[in-house]
Amino acid sequence: MDAESHRPKGRDGALSLLNVTIEALNLAKEISGVAPAKAAFGSVSVLLTMIRVCFLQIRDDEPLVHACSGLDD
Repeated sequence: MDAESHRPKGRDGALSLLNVTIEALNLAKEISGVAPAKAAFGSVSVLLTMIRVCFLQIRDDEPLVHACSGLDD
């Protein structure tokens, strides 16, 4: 069987990928010994967490501007 058949599709796949990436960045931040790298990993992790939260708030019948504050302009 190929790897594509076991990969989650759609929203579940995107959330799963976001979760794995956030965890990897948090791990990289913990093991990194360079302060600027820790700051970069932490910042990207926070940004991806914010994207994940907005993604979870989106309903199929609601547009994105109503789900994420600050995007209504």
